[in-house]
Parts: sequence; C-alpha cells; structure tokens
Amino acid sequence: MTSIEILPLIALVAMFAIATFFPINIGILGFIGAFVVGYFALGYDDKEILTAFPSSIVLTIVGVTYFFGMAKRNGTIDLLVNSCIRAVNGRVTVVPWVFFFTASVLTALGTFSPAAVALIIPAAMAFAARTHMSSLVMGIMVINGAHAGAFSPISVSGVLVRDIVESNGLSIAPWTLFFSSYGINLLLSVLTVVGYAALARTRGLEFSATGSTDAAPLGGSRDGAPHRTTLPTGGGSSSSSSGAPGTRVLTRPVSTTLIDAPAPVTRAQKLTLFLIGALLVLVLVLHLPISFIAIAAGAVLAFTDLKKQNDAIADISWSTVLLVAGMVTYISILQEVGTIDHLAEMAITIGAPLIVAFVLCYVIGVTSAFASSTALLAAVIPLAMPLLGTGALPVVGVVAALAISATVVDVSPFSTNGALVLANAQNIERPRFYRQLLLNAGIVVAVAPALCWLILVVVPELL
Repeated sequence: MTSIEILPLIALVAMFAIATFFPINIGILGFIGAFVVGYFALGYDDKEILTAFPSSIVLTIVGVTYFFGMAKRNGTIDLLVNSCIRAVNGRVTVVPWVFFFTASVLTALGTFSPAAVALIIPAAMAFAARTHMSSLVMGIMVINGAHAGAFSPISVSGVLVRDIVESNGLSIAPWTLFFSSYGINLLLSVLTVVGYAALARTRGLEFSATGSTDAAPLGGSRDGAPHRTTLPTGGGSSSSSSGAPGTRVLTRPVSTTLIDAPAPVTRAQKLTLFLIGALLVLVLVLHLPISFIAIAAGAVLAFTDLKKQNDAIADISWSTVLLVAGMVTYISILQEVGTIDHLAEMAITIGAPLIVAFVLCYVIGVTSAFASSTALLAAVIPLAMPLLGTGALPVVGVVAALAISATVVDVSPFSTNGALVLANAQNIERPRFYRQLLLNAGIVVAVAPALCWLILVVVPELL
C-alpha cells in the first residue's frame, strides 16, 4: 500500500479514537476527512466529494425519527407497550419477552435502536423493580429485542446494509437478513435468561432472572421524588430496625400493581395507529419509499398538535444523520483512493475465506463495543465485498454475520443502549450495575461474533 492509501486509513482509526474519548460526532470528522483527502489527494471539488452522499438514507432517518417522535409525544408508544403487558395479564415470566417483542416491532417499523430502547427501558426497569427481577437481564432483553428488528427491510440499518451491498454490484435478500438478526438475538436472549437463572440458583443471587409475583413497594415518596433507602447488603427487603450495616441505594417510587389501568385512547393515538398501519401497507406491499411516507405521516400528525412542532423537529435524530452521512461519504473517498480494495486484498491473503470472515466478525464486534455500530457497518462491510465477489462464501451469511456482530455488542455501558439501561436502573447501586454491564459486554464480545460466524457462515457453507 502507498502512503496515499495508508494515511486515510490512519485518519479513519483516529476518527474512531477521537469519537470514543471525546463527545464529538464521528460524522463531522468524516466530512472533514472526506474534504481533506478528496480535495488535496484526489483533486476533487465539492460536488465530486459529495457524489456518494447518502441522500436516501438521510431522508429515511429524518422521516422515521420525525414520525415516531410525534407518536412518542402523543402517547401512542406507551399505549402499545401497556397493551402488550395487559395482553399477557401481567404474567411475570412472560412480560420480559413482551418487552423484547415490543422493542423488535418498533425497530422493525423503522425506529432507531437507541430510540426504541429509550422509549421502552423506563417501563421495563420499573417492572423489573416491582417484581424483583434482575435489571441486567431486563436491560439485555430490551436491547436484544431492539437489535432483533433492527435489520428489517424498512429500517434504517437494513436499508444502509442493503445499499452498501448493492452499490458493490451484489444482492442480498432483505428478509433473510432480518430473520437472521432476529434469530441470533432471540437465541442470545434465551441464553441470557437460562444462564442467569442457573447462576441465581447456584450462587443465591439477590435478583431472579424472571421476577416474582410477590411484588412489594420498594421505597419512594408520594410526590414521585427519589430518596435514599437502606437495603441489607445480603439482599432481601429493606429493614430499618435490624441495626445491621446496609448499603445506601437510590430508589424511585414503584407501583405495587403489575398492570396499569387502561387509559382511554385519544383521537390522536387512533390516528397514529392508523398511520402506522398505512405506512406498513404502503412500504411493504406497494414498495413506496419509507422516507417520504414517514415524513407525510408525521406532517399529518403535526396538525393534531401544532404547538409542539418545534419539539417534533428536535426529536429528529440529527446526530445520526451527521454520523451516517459523514462516514458513508468518507468511506466512498477511501474507495476512490483504493484503500478499501487493498485492505480487502490483504484480508484475502490471510488464508481460507472462512478465516477472513471470522477475523472481520471479531474486528467489527470488538470495535463496536466502544464505537458507533452504524459507522462501523459503513466502514467494515465494504472490506468484505471483494471477497464475496469471488463467490467463495454466501453473501447474505457473511453480511448478516458482520451486521449482527456490530450490533449485538451494544450492551456495553459505553454504547448508547447500555448507557440508557444504566441510567434507568432502579434499586441497585450504579457502580455495581455498571460492573455487571461491563462484564456481560465482555462475555458478549467474546462469544457473539463466533456464534454469528458459526451459524450464518460456516453452517450454510457446509450444507
């Protein structure tokens, strides 16, 4: 590789490092890098640099987050979550799977994974506190559920991966990608519940994997403000008369009822439910672009509450727009320079194609635990395209393995999803819960990429 190919790659690594340790959107760095490399190394003008600007993806992000931001503000998302809980009559062991399913439906419809987690995790963590269920298990269930639906044909991540593959002259079955992601995340959730349940029985852990119907108030105040409660260090219910040393834990008021009383459905919520159904039909059946349909649906909802228009615009995930647009633009410049092709050629020289796929799964999995999964999808998947172009490995299997490896590790407290879980945990010490999330993330990083590679790449290759 020449210096003109190596320097942009070093810059890419530096971008991820800077975005990891400083609160700077990596997309901004991507635009700067695209300009520096494109203008000074390739002699491109601004129009040539922006040739690969992902306008369709940007418009999809704007439309989807705008529409679901309106749905969140008028209470439709809460309505769907509570309806799912009532549908199973509040059965404790079933409710975590309801949150998993609800999160997967939201992301499959086009909601961003962090947005879906942010919408559901407060209710999920409150339910875990009511039923003495492990906050770790509940948090993992919600995150895995959000990831399960994240690669649907109409989701932003699904569209992004499909565009990357098709821009390289290959094709991928969108539903195969979706079901691969759903299956892997479902399997990881089952393993999490079974593993934690076994650990809870053998080591006598404070919380259970599935919760208990013996719900009890855990401390709080009538005005809804959190206050300090003393819990014995060995677990169990709070006690103020034992005199034994205890651990101070920040608690929040928790209702003793497992199922909230149904609230009347408003006209705005009925309209939102109709628009969600119409969006599904128009996009999945008539194959209309979700970007324009979602924007139109959001505009219709806007007329139900014109006073909140500024808030609705603020709900658009502008940070994700910057991230995706900047990284895709920069990676396109790397392709023009020849860096991507040379890296792919070097990867192929490692040895057997299966080993190359294995290495790429771990590269994207380990890095994604600390950096943006979406940015890594745009950076790493193109590396596998020349290899897939040889026909040595199944396209959908390798792409799905890479895409899923990049997202399943988002249980790390350094990721947005992990941070949301940590922020909403109740009745557990934050430093202790942080260590639990970190340990779990380490296990997932060690196991998940190999599992994806084995199930999605090796098994299809042997069949």
